[in-house]
Amino acid sequence: MRLKARLEREWRFLRSLRRTLGRVKSIATDSPNLICDDLQAAVEKWRDRPAMTFEGRTVSYGELDAIANRYAHWGKGLNLRRGQAVALFMPNRIEYFCAWYGLSKIGVVTALINNQLTGAPLAHCLNISGASHCIVDAETAPAFEEVKAELESPMHEWILGDARGEQRDLVQALKSCSQLPPDREVRAGMTARDTCLYIFTSGTTGLPKAARITHVRAQLYMRGFAGSTGARADDRIYVALPLYHATGGLCALGAALLNGGSVVLKKKFSASNFWEDVVAQDCTMFVYIGELCRYLVNQPEHEAETRHKIRMAFGNGLRPDVWAQLKRRFRIPDILEFYGSTEGNVSMFNFDGREGAIGRVPRYLRKRFNIRLVQFDVETETPIRGPNGFCIECGPGQIGECIGKIGGDARAEYTGYVDKAASDKKVLRDVFEKGDAWFRTGDLMKQDAEGYFYFVDRIGDTFRWKGENVSTNEVAARLQEAPGVQEANVYGVEVPGADGRAGMAALVTDEAFDLAAFGEHVARELPSYAQPLFLRMMPAMETTGTFKQRKVDLVREGFDPGQVKTPLYFRDPDKGYVKITKTVFNKITAGGYKI
Repeated sequence: MRLKARLEREWRFLRSLRRTLGRVKSIATDSPNLICDDLQAAVEKWRDRPAMTFEGRTVSYGELDAIANRYAHWGKGLNLRRGQAVALFMPNRIEYFCAWYGLSKIGVVTALINNQLTGAPLAHCLNISGASHCIVDAETAPAFEEVKAELESPMHEWILGDARGEQRDLVQALKSCSQLPPDREVRAGMTARDTCLYIFTSGTTGLPKAARITHVRAQLYMRGFAGSTGARADDRIYVALPLYHATGGLCALGAALLNGGSVVLKKKFSASNFWEDVVAQDCTMFVYIGELCRYLVNQPEHEAETRHKIRMAFGNGLRPDVWAQLKRRFRIPDILEFYGSTEGNVSMFNFDGREGAIGRVPRYLRKRFNIRLVQFDVETETPIRGPNGFCIECGPGQIGECIGKIGGDARAEYTGYVDKAASDKKVLRDVFEKGDAWFRTGDLMKQDAEGYFYFVDRIGDTFRWKGENVSTNEVAARLQEAPGVQEANVYGVEVPGADGRAGMAALVTDEAFDLAAFGEHVARELPSYAQPLFLRMMPAMETTGTFKQRKVDLVREGFDPGQVKTPLYFRDPDKGYVKITKTVFNKITAGGYKI
C-alpha cells in the first residue's frame, strides 16, 4: 500500500511538471514573440468570454484588449519610444492590467509602483523608474502631489478621474485613441530579452529596488502558472493580492487569462468578507501570500467557508502551522505552494501538496534544475568555502543558502535590478568550478532525502545568539501557537556588552493572552538560546502591501522605552517577563543582568 501511494505521488509530480514545462519550453530570449503576443493570442481565441470582473463590472477578453489598445495608442501619441518607462501608481482595477499590457504592445516599459507608498519611498521608486509620465487615480493622486518637489526630473501626472491644476485628464485622452491593435511594426526588432516591466521589492529592510522583468520573465510567470495550476476555461480565479506584485499581477492573471478563464479582481483583501465573496462570485481558485491564509484561519467560523467551489489555492509563503488548518477547516482539495523571487532565476513547485514544503527537486531530475543549497556562515553572512576555494553543497537536512546557476536559456537567465551594482551583489562566482556564476536568493533552506525543499529564513533575519543560529521564522511559528497570540514578528537586537544579537518579538495579542502563561510556553517550546529576551506589544503589525512583516523600524527602535510607546518586556533570569522601565533599561544596558 505504501509503495502504491508513493508511485501515485510520483506520477502526480511528473504529470504536473510535464504540464508546466510544456507551457514554457518554447520560450526563448531571442524570440520576437513577446508577452503581449501571448495575451493577444488568448484574446483571439476567447474574445467573447468574460475575462475580468471588478466591483460589479465584467469585461470580455475583447473588451479588455480594446482598453489596452487605447493605452498603446495613447503612448504612441506621446511619442514614447521602446525602452522608455511610464510609472503606474494605482490600486487594483481593470485598467491596471490594461495599461501595462497596452504599453507593452509599443515596447514601452511600465514601472509598477506600490500604491501604498508615500513620501520618500514613493519619490525613490518614481525616480529610479526613469519615467517621464505617471498614471494615477483619485486615491493615489494626493500622494503623488506631495512628492512632486522631490522628483529628480519633471513627471507628467495623468489621472483616471477629475483633473485639477497641472494634472492631465487620462479619461478624455483615451477616448480619442483607437481600440484597434497598434501595428506590430512598432515593435519590430524587439526580442523577449527586452524589458517589459519594473517590479519593486517590498522594502521590508530598506528602500525598494526595481527588478527588471523582461518579456521572457513575464512569459515564464504567466505561462508557468497557466500550466502548473491546471486552470481551465471554466475557472474563476479570485485575486485579492495587489497587481503591482508578481504573484497577483502575473502568476494569477496568467493562470486565468492564458487558459480562457476569468479573473475576479478585488481592490484589496478582506479576511472577514473573503468566503462570502468567493461563494457569491462562484470562484474555483484563489491566489495567496502566506500571511493572507493566516488571517483567514484566525477569523471566526463562517457558514460560507465550506460552501465554496474552490478546488485549488496557489501561492507562496504558507507557513506549515497554517497549511493544515487552511486545507482541513476550509476543505480545499489542493494547495499548490511555489517558490520564486521577482528578480532571480530560481523557481520550484510543490506539486503533490507535501505540507510545509516550498518545492521539490528529486535526485533523478537534479540535472534538469539549476537549484542548489550551499553551506552558509550566518555570522559573516557568506557561503562557506572549502580548502579548494569552492562552495560546499549541503546534504539532506543541512541548512544552507539557495542559489541558482546563471545560464543563457530563458529559465536560467538572471536579469537583476535596474541598479547594476545591486544586481552584481546578488551574483556568487566560482561556486563549484572556476568561472561559474550563481544567483544568490538570500534565503536559507533545507532539503530532505526525497528532494523536498523547506524554507528556513531570510539571510539577515536569522541571527546568532549564545553561539547558536536562531531562525526568526521558526521562532515566530512557535510563538504563534501560544494562546492569545495573533501575530508574532521576531528579530534580533544588539545588547551592549553581549556577543551576537538577542531575540526580540513584537506581538499582537487578544484577550486570551496571559504573560505568565506565555512565558511558560516559551520555556517549554523553545531552547534557551531561541527564547525571546525582549517582547514588544503592538496594536497591529506593520506590513508591506503583500503582507510581509516589516522589521527595519522595529530593529532600529529596539527595546528602548524612550523610543517605544507601547509596552515592552524583558525576560528576567529569576522573575520571567517583566516590564521594561527606564530603570530596567539602564540596568540592561549597563550589564546589570546576566543574560
